[in-house]
Amino acid sequence: MHIDWAALGQVFGVSLVVTVGLVGVFTLGIVGTSRKPEAAGATSAADAGGSTALARTGAYACFALCAAAVGYGIYLIVA
Repeated sequence: MHIDWAALGQVFGVSLVVTVGLVGVFTLGIVGTSRKPEAAGATSAADAGGSTALARTGAYACFALCAAAVGYGIYLIVA
C-alpha cells in the first residue's frame, strides 16, 4: 500500500484554509446582525442607522456566501 503524502498534505491544507475562512465569514455575519441601532439622539446620519443597515446588508452577504459554499460542497459530494 502506497500513501501519497504530498496529496494528503494538500487536501489537509486546503481543507484547513477553507474551514477557517468559512467560519470567519460566518462570524462576520453574526457580528453584522448583532449591531443595534443607536439611540434617537445620534449626532450624525451615519450614527442614526446608516451604518446599521450597511452592517446588516454585509451580514446577509456573508450568510449567502456561506450557503453557497455549503451548496457547492454538497454538489461536489453528490456529483
